[in-house]
Amino acid sequence: MKNILTIILIAFTIGLSAQGYIEHTVKPGETIESIAKGYLVTVDDIFALNPDAKRKFQPNTVLIIPNSKVKNDAIVEDSRELVGYKNHRVKRKETLYGLSQEYGVSEEEIKKANRSLYSENLKKGDRIRIPRFRTIVSQQTLTNTVKKYTVQPKEGKWRIAYKFGITVADLEALNPFMNETIQPGDELNVPNINDKEEKQVEATSGYYEVLPKEGFFRLKVKLNLTKAELEALNPELKETGLKAGMILKVPAGVAPTEELETVESTNLKSNLTNFKTKKIALMMPYRLDRIDVDAVDETKEMIKDNRLLSTVLDFHVGVKMALDSAKQLGISTDLKVFDTRYHISKTAEILAENDFSDYDAVIGPMEENSFNRVAMTLKADNVPVIAAMSKPKQVYTNVFQTLPDEKLLSKVMTDFVKADSLKTKVVIISDHAHKTSSEALQKVFPNSKLILTQKDKKDKSKDGYFIYHANLKNVFSEGRTFVFLETDNSSLASSVVSMLNALAVNKTEIILATLNKGKAFDKDVDNNNLSNLKFHYPSVHKDFDGTRSNGFVETYRKEYGIAPSKYVARGFDITLDLLMRLATADNLYDASINTIQTEYIENKFRYNKIPFGGYINEAVYIVKYDDLKIVKAD
Repeated sequence: MKNILTIILIAFTIGLSAQGYIEHTVKPGETIESIAKGYLVTVDDIFALNPDAKRKFQPNTVLIIPNSKVKNDAIVEDSRELVGYKNHRVKRKETLYGLSQEYGVSEEEIKKANRSLYSENLKKGDRIRIPRFRTIVSQQTLTNTVKKYTVQPKEGKWRIAYKFGITVADLEALNPFMNETIQPGDELNVPNINDKEEKQVEATSGYYEVLPKEGFFRLKVKLNLTKAELEALNPELKETGLKAGMILKVPAGVAPTEELETVESTNLKSNLTNFKTKKIALMMPYRLDRIDVDAVDETKEMIKDNRLLSTVLDFHVGVKMALDSAKQLGISTDLKVFDTRYHISKTAEILAENDFSDYDAVIGPMEENSFNRVAMTLKADNVPVIAAMSKPKQVYTNVFQTLPDEKLLSKVMTDFVKADSLKTKVVIISDHAHKTSSEALQKVFPNSKLILTQKDKKDKSKDGYFIYHANLKNVFSEGRTFVFLETDNSSLASSVVSMLNALAVNKTEIILATLNKGKAFDKDVDNNNLSNLKFHYPSVHKDFDGTRSNGFVETYRKEYGIAPSKYVARGFDITLDLLMRLATADNLYDASINTIQTEYIENKFRYNKIPFGGYINEAVYIVKYDDLKIVKAD
């Protein structure tokens, strides 16, 4: 019997060899994924021939490996190896084309060596680097696993990643100099799989990138699709399961809807493990070229009058205080400060003259175009860039946006009201500019009443920004009513707040709220009335509690004689959070999963990676007026 089995096994092995199959004995530390990658096959291919490997996979297990789907005909290929650079000073009338012909390199290769040339033209006197190559002729077998692919109209990164069965991160790794937004006609490196293995991308379908730690339950909440529905659209899920970065086909029109989770704040002090000196760059528009250090009085006046400079200097003080606090925890920092002068040309100069590839993070710049330039340039080196004071137009994969999105502010406010333990009544008062968002709010609260402002008496095409007392007649009764006031007009806000305050008597409780507090509530509105109405609104920061002992505030008061501004607190909070996170992991990306929420003086941070982009802070406060103070709402 034993001999028969041996003969059968030998026959089976010979049969496999004849078909091009091979055997692989699993070594310690190997995974199905690493083995598949080594043999240029998929995990599904291995499981198809080795079904037992799904439940029993261990060292010394013998696996049958199928033919690779990758084309691997031996090829003879000329490859070029970079051996160094030659410095060149640009002369009058010299062009990129002329230099490429003179030195025997392409214009693109010159641009890669001088990244500023992607957006700026050559100028006389510029010092640039010309790459030098040597040519290597070799015959390559089993290495031609990548081929060129021309981007088609309406194709984005996710469609191409789906087509070739890879993640967007894999696609970006194959194309380190790929633009953030690819265009038809662009040539990209993709896996060299057979044409029949390419997935068909359907214009009638949507696509979604699986985020880290997402399971089928989480996707049911976000996409409203069950596991069975997802598997029907993506049959490979039955074999592979969900994996971070994979692209799923979903029905057209399906958009992720985030259910905001309550996350307890994390004390990172107990998790500090990485005490390597942190290399940080701070890029701010100090505009030192405009300051005359010999004219002290004039400089003081300029700082008082120049709001931008005052904000920047306050933020800088907060950064320095954070460095001192981190030092007391054993975290050392190598900080380099750069003056961008609020101008993109100066920012480009800073990027050209400095190597940021080994920096742990860059904070700034403030100016939108300059920030975009820095983020796009440093993306190739995977250097995190922190948007500290504004929201960038493009959230690249290496961008950390510290200011939450407007939509999130609105959602947090509506969720807060929906969670009210009492049976809450809702009234919405809105001007016509906010009519669409107010009607959407009314759908969230189906039994709410919407009151729109009256039109101008002389010109009916314009908003009059007022309501009549009669509009509020019989609207309020005993019990609690939330009133959303949606406007940017200060006179409307003032008049409505006065009317509501007069109606909040006896057992009629009126709580004023807004989805996004603008300047309308800062001017001409009586703070006593706002306090009486317990005015609630979402905010990216809260005021520090002056009644409690606070080492940061006390240190600042001792040094400067006044309380710190919100910009000092923001500089402190962002920098300390950055250093603390870097001290708990190998890099900022690993330290910024969405289950980590931190809170400091006035700001809190919980980052969520957006599909095909970077990280956005989703930590928001609900604050309220209480006894003429602004405090965090319970």
